[in-house]
Amino acid sequence: MARISQDIIGQLSRDETITGLLKVAGRPGFDPSVDGFDLLLLAVTRETPEKNYIFHYSKDGYAIQERRIGQEALRHWILFGENRNVIEWIMKGDIVVDKGGFLAGIRRELMEFPRDMRASKLLVEFSLFLRRFLQSREYLNQGHHLDAYTNIMEALFHWARLSIIEQGAHPEVTVWEQVRKFNLGIYKLYEELIDSDETLEQRVRLVLLACDFNVMSKMATWCELLLQVLESREKPFTPTELKYHERLRPLHMDLTLVLRQLAKRGVIREVLVLANPGDAAPQICYTALSNRAAGP
Repeated sequence: MARISQDIIGQLSRDETITGLLKVAGRPGFDPSVDGFDLLLLAVTRETPEKNYIFHYSKDGYAIQERRIGQEALRHWILFGENRNVIEWIMKGDIVVDKGGFLAGIRRELMEFPRDMRASKLLVEFSLFLRRFLQSREYLNQGHHLDAYTNIMEALFHWARLSIIEQGAHPEVTVWEQVRKFNLGIYKLYEELIDSDETLEQRVRLVLLACDFNVMSKMATWCELLLQVLESREKPFTPTELKYHERLRPLHMDLTLVLRQLAKRGVIREVLVLANPGDAAPQICYTALSNRAAGP
C-alpha cells in the first residue's frame, strides 16, 4: 500500500494546479470517515474548480478515493460542517504536498480555533437547532408525535454540537461520545429520549422543556456575531442588509427565523421603518437593544 500511495502522490505532486495534498489511510474493515476506501487523497487547488471533483480508482486490489477542492470551498466545508469528516482528515491526515503552507495554516487554525471562527460556527449551529426545536414543538402540538420525536432528536444533536464548540473544541463525527466529556447533562437527555419508560410524547416534552430553558436562555451568547453586526451602527438593518453584510454573507443559515426569535425573546428590537413615503406598509427592521435612538 505504501508503494502504491507513493506512486499516486508522486503523480499528483507534479500537477501544477494542485497546491496541497493530504493523505488519509483507512482503518481496517469499513472506515466510514473515508467512505470505506483504503486510502483518501484530498487535493487542494488554489483556484476554485467548476466542480468539487471526486475520483474512485483501484490499484493492486486497493480502493482509492481522490477529492479535488478549491481553498475557499475547503474553508466553507470547515465552517459549515457540510462534510463532517473534513476536520478529522486535516487534523489526523498526512500533509504530503503543501505549496505556500495553506494546509499547515488550516491545521494550525483548527487547533487554535480562534474566537471569530467559533462565533460563526455557533451562529450557524444555533440556527439549525432553532429550526428543529420549533418544528418539533409545532408537531407535538398537532399530535404528530413521531415527527416531533425526529425533530427534537436533531435539535438535541445540534445542542450537543453547540456545547462542544462553546468549549473550544470541534464537533467530531461521534458527537454523542464526545459530548459526554463536555456536557453530561445533554448526554443524559439523549439517553432519556431514546430509552425511557415514559411515553414518546412525555419524552419529547421533557427534551423540549430542557431546550427551552437551557438553550434559548443562551441565545445572546450563541448569536454574538449577529448582535455585533446590529451594534455596529445606530440605523436599523433591513433583513436584506443583514443577509449580505460582509460578516454574515458567507454563513448559510436561516437568518429570518433567528431574527424573529431574537426579537420575540427581547434580545434585539424590531423597528418599523417607512423606506419611501408611498410605501403601503412599514418594513420591519432590526437593531440592537443599545440603539435606543433607532426607535420608531
